[in-house]
Amino acid sequence: MTEGQGMRLLPEQRARVRIDEMLEAAGWVVQDYRAVNLYAAQGVAVRELVTTAGPADYVLFVDRQAVGVIEAKKQGTTLSGVEWQTVKYQTNVPDELPAYLVDRERDDGSMVRCLPFAYESTGAETWFTCHMDPEPTARRVFWFHRPETFARQVEDHVAHGGGTLRARIPAMPVLEHDPARLRDAQFEAITNLEQSLKDNHSRALIQMATGSGKTFAAANICERLIRHGQAQRILFLVDRGNLGKQTLKEFQGFEVPGSGRKFTELYNVQHLTHNRVDPVASVCIGTIQRVYSMLRGDADLDGELDEQTGEAVEPDRPVEVDYQPALPIEAFDVIIVDECHRSIYGVWRQVLEYFDAFLIGLTATPGKQTFGFFNQNLVMEYGFPQAVADGVNVDFDVFRLSTAISEGGSTIEAGYWTTFRDRETRDERLEQVDEDLTYDEKALDNKVVAKDQIRTVIRAIRDNLPAMFPDRELDEHGRLRHVPKTLIFAKDDSHAEDIVRAAREELGKGNDVIAKITYKASDGQKPEDLLQAFRTSYYPRIAVTVDMIATGTDVKPIEMVVFMRMVRSRNFFEQMKGRGVRTIPASDLQVVTPDAAHKDRFVLVDAVGVTETKLIETTPLERKRGVSLEKVLHQVALGHISEDLVSTLASRLARIDNRIAPADREALETLAGQSLKAIEHGLVEAIDPDHQIAAARAATGSTDPTDVELDQARKVLFGEAVKPLAANAELRDALVNVQRSFDQVIDEISEDRVTRAEFAVDARARAEQTVESFREFLNEHKDEITALQVLYSRPYAKRLTYRDVKELAEAIGRPPHRWTPERLWEAYETLDASKVRGSAGTVLTNIVSLVRYTIGDTDELAPFPEQVAERFDAWLVQQQNAGRTFTDEQLEWLTLIRDHLAASLSIEARELLDPPFSQRGGLGKARELFGQDLDGLLVELTEAIAA
Repeated sequence: MTEGQGMRLLPEQRARVRIDEMLEAAGWVVQDYRAVNLYAAQGVAVRELVTTAGPADYVLFVDRQAVGVIEAKKQGTTLSGVEWQTVKYQTNVPDELPAYLVDRERDDGSMVRCLPFAYESTGAETWFTCHMDPEPTARRVFWFHRPETFARQVEDHVAHGGGTLRARIPAMPVLEHDPARLRDAQFEAITNLEQSLKDNHSRALIQMATGSGKTFAAANICERLIRHGQAQRILFLVDRGNLGKQTLKEFQGFEVPGSGRKFTELYNVQHLTHNRVDPVASVCIGTIQRVYSMLRGDADLDGELDEQTGEAVEPDRPVEVDYQPALPIEAFDVIIVDECHRSIYGVWRQVLEYFDAFLIGLTATPGKQTFGFFNQNLVMEYGFPQAVADGVNVDFDVFRLSTAISEGGSTIEAGYWTTFRDRETRDERLEQVDEDLTYDEKALDNKVVAKDQIRTVIRAIRDNLPAMFPDRELDEHGRLRHVPKTLIFAKDDSHAEDIVRAAREELGKGNDVIAKITYKASDGQKPEDLLQAFRTSYYPRIAVTVDMIATGTDVKPIEMVVFMRMVRSRNFFEQMKGRGVRTIPASDLQVVTPDAAHKDRFVLVDAVGVTETKLIETTPLERKRGVSLEKVLHQVALGHISEDLVSTLASRLARIDNRIAPADREALETLAGQSLKAIEHGLVEAIDPDHQIAAARAATGSTDPTDVELDQARKVLFGEAVKPLAANAELRDALVNVQRSFDQVIDEISEDRVTRAEFAVDARARAEQTVESFREFLNEHKDEITALQVLYSRPYAKRLTYRDVKELAEAIGRPPHRWTPERLWEAYETLDASKVRGSAGTVLTNIVSLVRYTIGDTDELAPFPEQVAERFDAWLVQQQNAGRTFTDEQLEWLTLIRDHLAASLSIEARELLDPPFSQRGGLGKARELFGQDLDGLLVELTEAIAA
């Protein structure tokens, strides 16, 4: 048809010409009703076929049976208003016409039989409704589906009653929570998403903090949709090619629940490194620019473009796509967009909307455009504060650096010979400046490279490292022996090169310590090899990058993130900052950083003022640096409560919770009556703006509370959040003591001098002081510590247990005394050696001897096992005098029981199943030797020799 002929057509005729073209491109053969030949192809679209309700614009046949209709309208028609016409033709198929019909229940309970597939189209706009779906709902599609797609869905509907993914999703089994596999946040995200899919939402957004396991949650989502929903293919979009490799490894390591096999052993996963989808792939991993290239029909995409972020390669205006038969609209059932830049929902938007697929977004930092794209359907919100409280993320401190040049620029005076460098080739030449060359801070590392500015920043970082990490080893120059794993963000590749050179010079370190990791290979190595070494090896210590490690890349040992470039995107800044938040087990951290005891924070070094802009969204929870935990808790107790105080408490408790020993945690939670996590969550919720607004609305009944009402709601929330601490002085003291047990103060200020250098002659005075302090401690705590309650009672109110003694040992071992049984034993020996036998050794029950001697129960301090042995001998004599005798084998067993009581204070029959008893026949042998008297004998011995 010529252009002139097209112009003479009526608007609806032009629409039909366009619809014919679209159908043919999708693999349909278009025919007139009078020239129909259903054998011409698998899919035949017949124009003006007469139904019992009149001629339909198009009836679609697959394998020679009618399956759907198309209602054609002129461009500009609002198509929702003509859906009734489509339904009229769908439900009025002549009896003699071969057709596949589905039964659909209406809202009024009545049943209707109809063709399953329906379109309304103007050629420029097309809407599709599938009546196999539980709730048939029109959705906009870019093009028509292919005949083989409908054939597969009809076949599945015949065999299983499903037909489409939307029809199968409601029958998916409910996810069972296994805390060993899934964190609570991951479980909630998957459960909420599946409910959203069941509710027929085509788009959903999951917001989870960086490092909280979004990709692992997504792998679970993929596996469940493929296994239970029979999803044919899922597209997993990543920000750049390198993250595609990382995501592929995640799937390769993912063990499918209940199968004992890896995901990639059961399903084909393809990393799109070329422009062809593997027809057997269940999951395809790629970038938005790769998919766009495939839709354009390009033979391939330059690998360097694939390695850059969507932001770096985004075009100036929104891209437009046309139908690509090699990649039809139904090529993917689900598209998961993982931490892609917000531009994906702007200039790249049509690439996503080309496909007839569920769209699922994963991000840590959604912007307004992201929320809008996903129809405000946020199914999971798990932010940075919650992640810190859960121990999933670590908090951070901001260290601000600025220099004169970075603040105000500088001037190169006329007459100086100055180096000029080509930015691309880096070739240098010398020229004499004939007039003053003044530049501001915005020109730095762009038009002007001020080498001393870079050196000054690096030098300042070097000199302040001991203050940033005060618990680390120093070398002979007073600098850190092991520089923490550090990531520096540069402006571009040339700037990164300058930073690397300056850092090596200022830190006095070689090539293996400081490396550039950008898209361009560095030092003859592949960037991905350098990245892997940075992640798992001692070298390199410092990585300088531009964008390659900015988003998604998992490098858990990073303890310092340095911004030497400004960032204009809040989303991008949060992702870059997120490189430091990931937690790592202490043992794994020490493999790459030997002197690091743990990672409970990272340091964000801001050399450009990025944290002082409006970009920063997640601020540190720690807002009272320099204020001791004891003072913070004291302010809480006095009612001096502010948002900064509540936030700081959440950070401090999370750090303690991350480092605390199990026994200390148990003791604290016993005092608190709840878990530390529960207290942390309460504090985090109290500072959550959404929670504050909800509380104000609940309190006032108003949907728009005033500022005064919000302030009042905040005060109530803060008060409730801190109450477990403010109302529990014992818990506050215990928290301070626990923190002291693993905190060290490094005094680099005080100057020391020798005040004494002689042999000690006052050991006795120190021993007297120790003994007196111990006696006061026992008196002070005799009503609080279970072991002391027992030992002070007359007669003993209950039997002493090993657990009671252990609790006492931990109590006397805490600051400020830090007593050990050995130290106390030596003090008594110093005062009167004639009354002290043996030594404390390592037997915990010797504490019983120490307490009894201190409170005057005994006249001699002797090891508890010796006292037990003496009482045992006396007991044997008593038994002999009473006419009770034992065989040699029975005596051997009684001696083993004696030794067990000396070390453990008690014994039960079931303990005879363990060594050393099990080596002599165990409980069965004991019952054979002692018969029915065994249980009574154990009780008798315990009371006679260990009480």
